[in-house]
Amino acid sequence: MQQEKETSLGDGRRGRLRVFFGFAAGVGKTYGMLAEAHELLLMGKNVVVGYIEPHDRPDTNRLLEGLPQIPPKKISYKQIILTEPDIDRIIQQKPEIVLIDELAHTNAKDSRNRKRYQDVDELLNAGIDVFTTVNVQHIESLNDIVEEVTGIEVKETVPDTFLQQATIKVIDVEPDELIERLEQGKIYANENAKRALQNFFIPHKLDQLRGLAIQRASDHINRISGKTIGIQSKLLTVVNDAFPKMTEKCIRWTARLAQGLGAEWTVIQVRTQENTSTNIPLAEKLGAEVVSIEEDDSFETIVEFAKMTGVTDIIMGKNLRQPWYEKIFVEAFDDRLLKRLNDTELHLIPFKEEKQSLFFRTRKVIEGGGKDLAIAVGAVFLATIVTELMQYIHVGDQNLMLVYIFFILLVARTTSGYFWSALASILSVLSFNWFFVEPLYSLTVYKQGYPITLLIMLVVALMISNLMVRLKKQADNSMEKEHQMEILYELNKQYVLAESRKQILDISATYLSRLLEREVIIFDRQAKVESVHCATGHQSILNTKEEAAVAFWTAKNQKEAGNGTDTLIGAKGFYLPIVASGKTLAVLGIKRNASLDLENGQLNYLKLVLTQIAVILEQTELKNEKEQVELENEREKVRSNLLRAVSHDLRTPLTVISGIAETLGIGSDLKEETRQKLLTDIQEESQWLIRMVENLLSITRINMDTMKVDKTAEPVEEIIEAVYKHLKKVYPEGKIKVELPENVIFIQADPILIEQALFNLVENAFRHGAKEQPVKLTVRLQQEQTVFEIENYGEIPLKQFQKIQTNLSSTNEVPVDSKNGLGIGLSIVKTIIHAHNGKMEMTVGNGKTMVRIYLK
Repeated sequence: MQQEKETSLGDGRRGRLRVFFGFAAGVGKTYGMLAEAHELLLMGKNVVVGYIEPHDRPDTNRLLEGLPQIPPKKISYKQIILTEPDIDRIIQQKPEIVLIDELAHTNAKDSRNRKRYQDVDELLNAGIDVFTTVNVQHIESLNDIVEEVTGIEVKETVPDTFLQQATIKVIDVEPDELIERLEQGKIYANENAKRALQNFFIPHKLDQLRGLAIQRASDHINRISGKTIGIQSKLLTVVNDAFPKMTEKCIRWTARLAQGLGAEWTVIQVRTQENTSTNIPLAEKLGAEVVSIEEDDSFETIVEFAKMTGVTDIIMGKNLRQPWYEKIFVEAFDDRLLKRLNDTELHLIPFKEEKQSLFFRTRKVIEGGGKDLAIAVGAVFLATIVTELMQYIHVGDQNLMLVYIFFILLVARTTSGYFWSALASILSVLSFNWFFVEPLYSLTVYKQGYPITLLIMLVVALMISNLMVRLKKQADNSMEKEHQMEILYELNKQYVLAESRKQILDISATYLSRLLEREVIIFDRQAKVESVHCATGHQSILNTKEEAAVAFWTAKNQKEAGNGTDTLIGAKGFYLPIVASGKTLAVLGIKRNASLDLENGQLNYLKLVLTQIAVILEQTELKNEKEQVELENEREKVRSNLLRAVSHDLRTPLTVISGIAETLGIGSDLKEETRQKLLTDIQEESQWLIRMVENLLSITRINMDTMKVDKTAEPVEEIIEAVYKHLKKVYPEGKIKVELPENVIFIQADPILIEQALFNLVENAFRHGAKEQPVKLTVRLQQEQTVFEIENYGEIPLKQFQKIQTNLSSTNEVPVDSKNGLGIGLSIVKTIIHAHNGKMEMTVGNGKTMVRIYLK
């Protein structure tokens, strides 16, 4: 199973989609698809039938004969057996081409995906070419036009973005011929045919649908071939959440224009309500980038966005039912845009839609605002008491109104929405008139000028309260965004301190679990659990095989899945892929159900955090790859160094042995003394070869993949004793002085390798140092490091040591004879010390040479 997962994720080829496109049922889409499948089968292609809609059409059924078929999956729904294509079995069999009929079909309730085009997308991701059929009325961007033409709202649609890379083959017949087929019963049974002839299959409707299909196919072909006129390059659609019908109409209209011109386009959504979603699924389906902005100062934001991005065309709605007072007192939005954007074309889409009534928009506040009502009424009451006291102490009539204005500001500051501050303003004017304007305790006003004064007081109170509410709202939004940025900043600081992928994922899971107050789990791309965090006192419900299967699907398809989506909706979690550079890095799972849903703000913030996680994970992977490359380079340097050193060092003693052997072979008249001298030389050279082989065997103890060794705690005294015995055996006349600390020292090391390194260093000191002076070997502690010092009288060539320190990187440099120089001996020492994460240094001066090794 694990191997299958790796194979499916590793195959980067995406299958090709071929669409047989028509303007109505019965034009011959399925027939044409099957006919082409027969041709490909004769050419040797691996073609199978995944699913063909059973319309009981004799001509179509005959073409099914002879084509390999994968049996459809049967699903029981409300005591009816439904059939759907078996996607898992098709992927397992993996043919070259599979035929899937009715692309826009909605799957049965318990299917993995809600729509059939999502099933087809899985097949394409698996590298399988798919042939399918679809009618023009099922294209999402044409949905409103089809409804105008036919009077029928089509519910099953396919996003335009899904068909962008498809090849389209138009299946076309004359409308009269299509009607004739219907009358002959070749399309539907008799009863269905009669209804179709009365409703959908009407000549003028079919003519319009046919023209729409041909135009759509032409636009698609032009876009694919790059033959668009290329005048417009950037489209901008401005919509308002208060007009949902206008939003759909403008988006579909722009999608058709963008499709025909091959242009990029963006949708700006002006949000007037706090609970409005910040994304528009329809716009995203049709290939738009969605930007959501607040209503306050939205005009300036749109203008600056258009200038910054180089928008050439703006599309927006024109409400034909705009209230008369808005036309008189408010300048039209489109007129303001034309004044500020002289070089931008403006397209107005007419619509008739009224805003939600004031009562509807404030009903929620009124129903649940008992506390706010008490604050508003209480503030007016307190204002009246305070004003009464001020009048009693003769503060001045000109200051009485200011008391009410002050309490209105308090109401606007402490309540939610505009309603309560407006109510407080009205009650304040009435209270002031009742208690403080003659005649008292009456709403009648006799005093000259007071009606105007009260009217001005009301207007000022409303304006000030409105301004206060707007400032409060802006302040709350700013504080919320600032809080989010602070959290992201703190999270990024933790990411910087993290040293591994495991730590990054643990930080992310813990942070999101606490923020969302629910279980969070993170899988790798193979659906293995990497981190999980639950609320205190709760057990994990997402760490199961079933949920891991959903996570694997998400990783493979790089799409959201699980609860709250259209795919695998029976899952207990909501799964999002963490993607960077087109590669799935991990999958985030969040517990989600009807009682524990995710709000729009949480979803948007979650996706923002996912972006940060993706960036830091990608950086971590790049860092690991860089370290791996550096390690590989280090290994190559070591191999190169050893090969060059070995090739040179082996040649010298072998040449000597070969020469001596040849001399002994032909020199029968050699003196016995000379013969013994030559035999001694052979023995010395052989002993040298043996020691060099021991050096090479030492290197085999180092893991060349990680450049590490297996370490154990070893006493230094035992290692030095082993070195001393080996030296006395090989160099019985060599003088060596050993100094050890009084306390026992343990080091984490491979004792055999350290013995070999110390032996090589002392051997070099014997060879290059003064023969009459001893070599001094000292061991001491220095700041939690163990230091080995090898000191001898006589200066060893420092330049040659420096060449070895750089791994003899220059190909022009050849190590000196290891018998007389440093060669392979110090090269191996350096490799051993590097594998122990140690350091080696050499100093020359005052007639002495000192080599130090630092080990932790």
